[in-house]
Amino acid sequence: MKYKWEKDDFEVFQIEGLEHRMQALIEKVRPKFEAFGHTYAAYFSSKTGGEFYPHVAKHARRSVNPPKDSWVAFAPYKRGYKALPHFQIGLWGTHVFIILAVIYEAPDKVQIAERLLKKKTLFKKLPQDFIISGDHMSPEAMPLKTAHKEQLPSLLTRLKEVKKAEFLVGRHLPSNQAVEMSEEEFASFAEETFEALLPVYYVMVNK
Repeated sequence: MKYKWEKDDFEVFQIEGLEHRMQALIEKVRPKFEAFGHTYAAYFSSKTGGEFYPHVAKHARRSVNPPKDSWVAFAPYKRGYKALPHFQIGLWGTHVFIILAVIYEAPDKVQIAERLLKKKTLFKKLPQDFIISGDHMSPEAMPLKTAHKEQLPSLLTRLKEVKKAEFLVGRHLPSNQAVEMSEEEFASFAEETFEALLPVYYVMVNK
């Protein structure tokens, strides 16, 4: 069960010091992200008809503060993902996140936000346990089921008008539930999440 989530995958984020935490991340968590990278890059390539590439977080620019989360991202560009809408599987100390994100580096955020605002009804078709967020640096998120009326339009308007604004949508899986899942169960959960997010992605990229 090499790619099953374990309790100590989440406990990596409690390790003190940059060097020690990075070592644990590289040894324990990164092989899982690399495996997901191969699997889901192929999944998105076949689903979208365009080549997708995996980008495993390296945390290379850090010199003092240890990372509080880590991830693998998927985008149709080999050299990076931050300028494009992208999918991610990642970990905070409390949960796994499986999301579609537009972060502040994306140059066409305004057009993306406008398209999403016109197609807000898409979000009503997403599963009841989905979340939205306006900050990829925070583990916090809002339940989508209670956000349709105010927070969703507000986040999308902010994405359009504020240079540093971001938009994330997807699922959070608490660590205690993740460790109970078999590899196969997690794979089904991830694929079901990505399947639901693809129509939103197509609106983002105007496809």
